[in-house]
Amino acid sequence: MDLSALDRHTPRGAAGATREAAVLAPVLHRNDEPYLLFTKRADHLGEHPGQMSFPGGGREPVDGTLRDTALREADEEIGLAAEEVDVVGRLDDITTVTDYAVRPFVATIVDREYVPDEREVAEIAVLAVDDLTDPANYESERRETDYGSLRIHYFRVDGYTVWGATGRMVAQLLELTTDWRIPEQPDRVVDPDADVSP
Repeated sequence: MDLSALDRHTPRGAAGATREAAVLAPVLHRNDEPYLLFTKRADHLGEHPGQMSFPGGGREPVDGTLRDTALREADEEIGLAAEEVDVVGRLDDITTVTDYAVRPFVATIVDREYVPDEREVAEIAVLAVDDLTDPANYESERRETDYGSLRIHYFRVDGYTVWGATGRMVAQLLELTTDWRIPEQPDRVVDPDADVSP
């Protein structure tokens, strides 16, 4: 995983959303191998309950920048202090179906035990990049939405499924920093009214 490749990427912004949010995509090394840290959202949350995500959330008045938002939320959700974070780059902003423009920051962190805030996070999952890039653990579908044609990525590792907006972030991060590429064709094309689920 070559994180220096992020220096050569010019991230695109997102327009049209009414709310701003930011997430931190944390990379850690375990036995000299790269891993990504995810949170599983608590089931009682109003938006995206039970889904896999990166630490993050909506921008608050106290946040000077969206980077501040990502760092504050990571501290609140998993106890990751800002001084433990080395932000190394950004991915493209993503507009979500809940009308957020989400800015993803990529950062390196130390491999230690993080404690989830049970009010927001049900579980922390640390997944190997080698497993995320394994073709056997990936599939995708294309569907037509009100926002146009959308490619939905599914990464299935260790009993977890990373998909939705977080799946789009992971796909871009892996394409920028590894040899993995999104397959040219999706595994299937689904009707616009088909259930969206992992």
